[in-house]
Amino acid sequence: MPPLIVAVESGVARLTLNRPDVLNSFTRDLAQKLLQALRDAATDDTVRAVLLTGAGRGFCAGQDLAEAMPVDGAIPDLGDFVRETWNPVVSAIRHLEKPVVCAVNGVAAGAGANLAFACDIVFASSNATFVQSFAKIGVIPDSGGTFILPRLVGLHRATVMTMLAEKVTAEQAKEIGLVYQVVAPEALVDTAFTTAAHLATQPTRALGLIKRAFNKSLGVDLDEQLAVEEALQREAGRTADYAEGVHAFLEKRPPRFTGK
Repeated sequence: MPPLIVAVESGVARLTLNRPDVLNSFTRDLAQKLLQALRDAATDDTVRAVLLTGAGRGFCAGQDLAEAMPVDGAIPDLGDFVRETWNPVVSAIRHLEKPVVCAVNGVAAGAGANLAFACDIVFASSNATFVQSFAKIGVIPDSGGTFILPRLVGLHRATVMTMLAEKVTAEQAKEIGLVYQVVAPEALVDTAFTTAAHLATQPTRALGLIKRAFNKSLGVDLDEQLAVEEALQREAGRTADYAEGVHAFLEKRPPRFTGK
């Protein structure tokens, strides 16, 4: 059984974590396959959006601890796991200049929760739960959690979530800005796919530049960000989709974006 299922339809690369017997927990193998799928999506012009979800009753339970157990009494270097698995995947999601939609179909724990939060638009099943479970085993949030989570919910709430490691329901996640929509379990993937397929018809270059601008804004001051906006707007204004958008507006018709 492949740990990752990849299917491309209607301009959307659907990536399904496929280790349902262990709630799609990450191994180095799964991480490498997901990373390669994201890289493929970045260079494939027929792919204009990505949908990430999980098989079975869980989205992702984080790191597969079987790979992190002591071997012959020697404790593995957890930093190696972070560097080799989570860091490249989270970086690839954030720097993929195409929309990444996430459909959280069940439990999202530890790095699995932060994997979802790294995506651009998050849908959650009504029975999904999120938990920053790191403190329960004496470690810190990784996979971008200490960077992304405070920016989504604020420093105090992020601290509460990580230190107390309490479960957050899908509805609570929506209320605090972690989730875009909560959907009935049987409609989750179809709803998320419909959004991804819609995004695949939109001006891909512009959406990618929006994402680049938001990424940049996380580490600069206002004046620097204004300069970033100027440069990226100049780039957007040279795309075929911009010309099409203007013509469609003037001609009072729906635009036909090509992603170029």
